[in-house]
Amino acid sequence: MMTRQQPQHQAGGLLLRSLGLGAGGGAGGGARRAGAMKSATSLLLGAALATAFFLLYTSLCRDLVGAAAPSRSSATPAPRWEEQETNTTAAGVAPHQQEGTKHVAASSGDADGDDDGAAATTEEKKGQSEKQQPRFVMPATSAQLQQQKKKKSSPPPSQDLADLLRRAATADKTVLMTAINEAWAAPGSFLDLFLESFRHGEDTSHLPRHLVIVAMDAKALARCTAVHPFCYWFRAGDGKDFAAEQKYMKGDYLEMMWRRNALQQAVLELGYSFLFTDVDILWFRPPFPRLPRGAQVVMSSDFFVGDVDSPHNYPNGGLLYVRSSPATVGFYRHWQASRARFPGHHEQYVFDKIVKEGSYAAAAPGARVQFLDTAVFGGFCQHGDDLGKVATMHANCCVGLENKLFDLKNVLQDWKTYRARARAGNAQGFSWRVPGRCIH
Repeated sequence: MMTRQQPQHQAGGLLLRSLGLGAGGGAGGGARRAGAMKSATSLLLGAALATAFFLLYTSLCRDLVGAAAPSRSSATPAPRWEEQETNTTAAGVAPHQQEGTKHVAASSGDADGDDDGAAATTEEKKGQSEKQQPRFVMPATSAQLQQQKKKKSSPPPSQDLADLLRRAATADKTVLMTAINEAWAAPGSFLDLFLESFRHGEDTSHLPRHLVIVAMDAKALARCTAVHPFCYWFRAGDGKDFAAEQKYMKGDYLEMMWRRNALQQAVLELGYSFLFTDVDILWFRPPFPRLPRGAQVVMSSDFFVGDVDSPHNYPNGGLLYVRSSPATVGFYRHWQASRARFPGHHEQYVFDKIVKEGSYAAAAPGARVQFLDTAVFGGFCQHGDDLGKVATMHANCCVGLENKLFDLKNVLQDWKTYRARARAGNAQGFSWRVPGRCIH
């Protein structure tokens, strides 16, 4: 095998022969050979230096390449996808396991177990894209899964009443209101039918934009928030639950009605007028143009005697308009205080008593109480037959949710048929389907 010195000797011999200074030169050329020898020595020294520099350069290049790409075991950290898999396995989760896990983005300072590796500089970390950031898969604990399930099933907390009214009110600070519990809010029940009637009425589709639905229990609130933007949870502070069907004058019926009355008073005190409607009322035409001029306190009637100002009308609190003013707030305060005089009776009964006796006049100077004509604001007790005038149909004088719902569905279908016939020009003489289970 040729050594590193061999190329130098060969190069020197060739150089001597090329200059004519090889072995066997003549005696007469001694001086000439001595001078040439000196030149050859200089050339050989130059060649040796050049070779040394070449070898040094080759060695340095090999060292630089080795430093730029060291072996993974000694200097280079594992790729990020390997780091993710390694940390996942260390946490006791297989890379393919997905069910019941959650992804948590790792912080930029996570570098455990890399003591023997070269740390990345700050500039290198900034240059990395978000796609290169490791994501560690950690198992969700049973407590976390339970918390997620509870969060999905629980209704949102009740909102601030004043803020809710502000967002729902008309320009003159008036809101529509209704109240529901779980039994009345169930899918396919009264709440769905109630909202559907606005969509099929004449110029009523905009009214739900100003409707605040008061939920009397948590499940009613959850159902409300699924179908409507303005829902208010009226919590019972003493733990009472109004979720079940509240039959007339049974169970918690009285307490529910009086608390609803107190909420109406709170709305007035906040400076908002309201038109309260039971959820078992269907709406066919806008109410406000059909209210008495200058209305302050206006209640619907089970039976109307023909005079809006007569205290002998039979009041029904299922439809009630009240304009906010000091006089009407005073009327409500007197109404609430009069409950103690008539224990065991609902708010509608007490209303009828204080109106007939006129006792509210001293407590609420200037307050005026009026009633609605059943030919326009009708119900199962008494209603108009001219569908060209009616604004509402109330499932009053009817016992049982199934009976109410059965007749109201027929009423809504009758109204749709009337609208179709009116567009075709042959609605004359068409009216409600009677008798039903309650309507007559």
